[in-house]
Amino acid sequence: MSSKAVISLTTGLEDPERVTVAFLVSVGAAETGRRTLMFLTKEAVRLAVEGVAVGTACSGCPDLPSLVKRFQAAGGEVLVCPICVSSRGLDDARLIEGARLGGTIPMWEWIGDEGATTFSY
Repeated sequence: MSSKAVISLTTGLEDPERVTVAFLVSVGAAETGRRTLMFLTKEAVRLAVEGVAVGTACSGCPDLPSLVKRFQAAGGEVLVCPICVSSRGLDDARLIEGARLGGTIPMWEWIGDEGATTFSY
């Protein structure tokens, strides 16, 4: 089994439960010692902008800011599609801690020859 996990997320706050599940899977991977990368594309890139990942998806769900903090504390990394950021007119200087611009080539370089367990939301 790979010691790396990649979680691909295309959905933003238009589906907060999907976002919450993706973060829960990411947090679980990172907190159990896997090197973990979230690859954000489409509307999900907005979540990497400071102050956007807020709110609680459902009764009993953890709030998004606490999940982001747990992911960061566990060493999780966030790769944000630069084309998606540009096409939405977002300010890449306002990315959250642990996030950086990068597309598919940096994602594949991060995965490397060892491979990774992947999830897509």
